[in-house]
Amino acid sequence: MYKLKKVFRNTRVIIMFVFILLSLVAIHPNPAAEGVAIRNVISNSSANLAGVRSTTPNIAPMKRERITAVDNVPITSVEDYYKSIEDLEAKRIVRITTNTNTYKLTVKEKTKTIELNETETKTITEVVQVNKTINGTLVAVNETRTRTVTVPKTETISLGAEDIGLRVYEAPKTNIRKGLDLQGGTRVLLQPEKKLDENSLEMLIENMEERLNVYGLSDLIVRKAGDLSGNQYILVEIPGVNEEEVRELLSKQGKFEARIKNQSVFIGGKDVTYVCRSADCSGIDPRVGCQRSSGGWFCRFRFSIALSQEAAQRQADATADLEIISENSQEYLSEKIILFLDDKQVDELNIGAELKGKAVTDIQISGSGVGVTKQEAAINSLQNMKRLQTILITGSLPVKIDIIKTDSISPILGEEFVRNAITMGLLAILAVVVVMFLRYRKLQVAIPVMVTCISEVVILLGFAAIANWNLDLAAIAGIIIVVGTSVDHQIVITDETLQGESRKIFNWKERIKNAFSIILIAYLTTVVAMVPLMFAGAGLLKGFALTTIFGVSIGVFITRPAYAAVVEILLKE
Repeated sequence: MYKLKKVFRNTRVIIMFVFILLSLVAIHPNPAAEGVAIRNVISNSSANLAGVRSTTPNIAPMKRERITAVDNVPITSVEDYYKSIEDLEAKRIVRITTNTNTYKLTVKEKTKTIELNETETKTITEVVQVNKTINGTLVAVNETRTRTVTVPKTETISLGAEDIGLRVYEAPKTNIRKGLDLQGGTRVLLQPEKKLDENSLEMLIENMEERLNVYGLSDLIVRKAGDLSGNQYILVEIPGVNEEEVRELLSKQGKFEARIKNQSVFIGGKDVTYVCRSADCSGIDPRVGCQRSSGGWFCRFRFSIALSQEAAQRQADATADLEIISENSQEYLSEKIILFLDDKQVDELNIGAELKGKAVTDIQISGSGVGVTKQEAAINSLQNMKRLQTILITGSLPVKIDIIKTDSISPILGEEFVRNAITMGLLAILAVVVVMFLRYRKLQVAIPVMVTCISEVVILLGFAAIANWNLDLAAIAGIIIVVGTSVDHQIVITDETLQGESRKIFNWKERIKNAFSIILIAYLTTVVAMVPLMFAGAGLLKGFALTTIFGVSIGVFITRPAYAAVVEILLKE
C-alpha cells in the first residue's frame, strides 16, 4: 500500500494522469447521444429560411446541432429522419426540435416558370432625374413617371414540395473525427493540367470549395497535396456522396452568371475581367467602416471588379427601365442582381441608382457582415467578401483539372472496421500483458505495461480531437505502430531495471538512464523514417506519419518516464 501511495505521488505519474484527464475532456465520450447531427443546410431552403444554420467544418463533433424530433416524433437514426420528411406537402408547417433550439419551417413549393407565346401590358412607375432651372440655377431633381410596357406572359406551375434542405448523419458519440475510410464517402485525387503558382493553387481550391458548398457539400476536405517528384495535386474528400455525383461536379470547370430580371448580364471568366483581392481596392469600406446596430455591430466591405465592354452594355440595357427606390437613406434600382453558380442561386445584391442605364466597366461591389462584437462583425464581413470574390472568379481560371483517381468507400465497411479494430486492439493489449507476466512473473510489470499502453492511446486520441484530425485507416495503422513501439520501449526499461544488478549497476537512476539512451535513439530513428512519408503518395500517408510521430513523442516524453518511475518504485527493494 505504501508503494502504491508513492506511485500516485510521483511527479511523472501525476503528469501522465493530468494528460489522460485532459484527453478525456477533449474526446468527450457520450454513448447516450441521441438524434441525428446536422451536416449542412442548403442555402435558401426552408430550413435555412427558418434559421437553421450549417455548422462550420472545424467545430467539434459533439458541439454540432442534433435533430431529436420532427413534429414531436422522436428521431433516433438517419432512417427515422428521412422517413419523417418523405411525405411532406408544400406549404405545410413542420416543427423541428434539436438539442439547442426548436424551429418552425414552412415547406417551400417547387415551381417552374414557363414563358407563354403571349404578351401582356404592365404599368410601371419609375423615378428619373431631370434638369430644372430653379431660382436661376440648373439642378437635377427626381420626378416620378408612369409608363406602359409590353412583356412576355408567363405561367408558374407547381412541381410539388421542395426538399427542406437538411443533410444529416448519425449523431457522433465522441469528438474523435472519423475519416472517410470509417464514415464512408468519396475521395478524389485531382491534378491541374499545368503547374500553378501558390496563389493560383489557393484560388483554385477556394473556388472548388465554394462550388461544392453550393450543392450542400460543406462538410468536406479540399486540400493541396504533392509527392516526392514535385507533382501538384488537390485531394478532395466528401462524406456521404457517391462516386458518380462527385465526378460530375468536379469534371467541369464551373459556371458563374449574373442576372437582372432573369436576363443574363455577365458570365464569370468571359465577362468578369478582373476581381480585386488586394488591400488597396478591397476590404472594410473606410467610408462606412463598422457601426453599432440593434443587438450588435455591422461592418461594410467593398471590392472592385472590371467588366468587359459588352457586359457593361448588357447591364446598362437591363437597368435602363428600372425604377429608383429608397432604402435606409440609400437609393437603389427596383430589381436586384442575382448571382448564380452552376445554375443555382447563391446571392443577390442591390444595384446602386447611379448605374441606371449606364455602361460602366469598373464597378464596386459592397456588402456587410454582422456580429455581436465589432471584431466578430469585421471577420464575418471579410468572410462574406471573400466568398463573393470567389464566386465572381468562378470560370475565369484558365486551367483544366484531370481526375487522377477516385475511391468510393462504404460506411458499412467503416463501421465494421471500427468495431473489429477496437476488439482486436483490446485483445492485443491483453495478449501483451499475458506474455509480459509469463516473461517476468511479476504483476508489478504486467499491469503497468497495460495501463501505459491504454494511456498512450487515450492521450493520442485526445490530441487528435483537439487538433481536428480525421481518424482514418492510415491513422489507425499509426496507432498500432505506437502501441508496438510502446511495448518495445517498456521491455527495454524493464530489462535494464531488472538486469542492471547482474551487470553490477546498483544505481537505479543509472539503469533508467541506460534504458532511455536506447529509447531515444529508437525514437529519433522512427521520426526520421516518418518524415518522408508525410510528403509521399500525394499526402495519403500523412495521417500515418503524423500519428506515428506524435504517438511515439507522447510515449517518450510523457508515458515512458511515468512507467519507468512506477517500475522503479514497485521493484525497488
